[in-house]
Amino acid sequence: MRPKHFISSSPKMVTSAAASKILLSSTPSLNHRRALTCSASRLVPHPPDLMRWVKREGGFVHPGLKIADHPSHGLGVFAADAITTGSDLIVLPNHLPLRFHPSTGNGNDGAHSALVQLATRVPEELWAMRLGLRLLQERATVGSFWWPYISNLPEAFTVPIFFPGDDIKNLQYAPLLYQVNKRCRFLLDFEKEVKIILDDVTSKDHPFAGQDIKASSLGWAMSAVSSRAFRLHGEILPDGKHSEAPMLLPLIDMCNHSFNPNARIVQEQNASSPNMSVKVVAENQIEPDMPVTLNYGCLSNDLFLLDYGFVIPSNPYDQVELKYDGTLLDAASMAAGVSSPNISSPAKWQQEILAQLNLQGDGAILKVSLGGPELVDGRLLAALRVLLTTDVKTVERHDLSTLMSLREEPPLGSSIEAATLRTVIALCVIALEHFPTKIMQDESVLKAGASYSTELAVQFRMQKKLMIIDVMRKLTQRVKMLSAEKPTA
Repeated sequence: MRPKHFISSSPKMVTSAAASKILLSSTPSLNHRRALTCSASRLVPHPPDLMRWVKREGGFVHPGLKIADHPSHGLGVFAADAITTGSDLIVLPNHLPLRFHPSTGNGNDGAHSALVQLATRVPEELWAMRLGLRLLQERATVGSFWWPYISNLPEAFTVPIFFPGDDIKNLQYAPLLYQVNKRCRFLLDFEKEVKIILDDVTSKDHPFAGQDIKASSLGWAMSAVSSRAFRLHGEILPDGKHSEAPMLLPLIDMCNHSFNPNARIVQEQNASSPNMSVKVVAENQIEPDMPVTLNYGCLSNDLFLLDYGFVIPSNPYDQVELKYDGTLLDAASMAAGVSSPNISSPAKWQQEILAQLNLQGDGAILKVSLGGPELVDGRLLAALRVLLTTDVKTVERHDLSTLMSLREEPPLGSSIEAATLRTVIALCVIALEHFPTKIMQDESVLKAGASYSTELAVQFRMQKKLMIIDVMRKLTQRVKMLSAEKPTA
């Protein structure tokens, strides 16, 4: 699976136009079509044959595979001929994945020590920068073992940290804007830290062969890792188990994404050796000219755009974040026609349940969401059900898991359920109103033609709106079904 990702709950947005201008020195050309994950343009004009390198180093590449820039699917690994289910597609021996081992050196103890010192300055949520430092080290090393792989990497990435300032604003979604600006600020600040830490390092111990490392190159490396790394079994721990670590997998990381992939990654260990091989195996038959696909994870469009540089239409895992706020919920309930909701002034017994849901009290987590497989955040659903009833005894008959689920029969009766769902629908309307543009306006921008970053930003915000509308539609259907039933409470 892909490495763990982090998303902040803070809705605060600070525009970093200056940061985006500086990072634009690595902004990709916006005039040619892209693959899903990156630019089709490689780091060098005519890089070495990656498949040949993998095979020369003891790996395996199915003879029916090819690297191609497909008109519909973009750049990636494709089937040149029909490939049968269960076939090994790519096998990498243990020495081919690019890792960062903080505990072991990479040939130059002084350079490794400096690299480890830099890595300790990277916050956990920006884990990609740690492996990115190792990638930059190898990129700066003349005659690097991984040069055939690195030279095949994209020269630029389509992630929002490289968007022009106007297109960052065009995202129109505060949680993602916050993350983009946070990363831009980190890269600018980290550039200064790198300069300070390496200022007194001798040329022999310099991890980047004496090269100046700017925010743009740091952003390139972080984007390369966030869009391509997999978290797999790493070093053997003292208890005999393998740790998990992000690593870059040459050739394998050119497989594109699908929620219904035709291949999967498998790790195999030789019984007589601690080393592991990493392979891609066909899950079903792959027809000629079809891409080899892997599932990057059940992620929202926020993470797909932020880390991978693409947006998935009708993403079943997409969500919008909201802040749990009693006054807002009162307004939504009244707009939905719920009489005397009084959500912002809960009774003591209701407050106790809100505390159990971690929506009240010290350390409360107020971020809730709409969308995804569950449609409504379970904590929000339970809170509204409890706050819209006065029947304490009925509530006490159910545990929190039942109150948090839309899959059960209405636990507090159809009338309370209808009031709850109408309130959520009104919340959806409020969420839609926070976007400055309408869907028709977004469609007009896309039809008129725009830069690639503008198209991505508009596609992102349009998919958010379409997802909210879909939630409203599904909840409205539930309300209609409840209205057709005889009230039970």
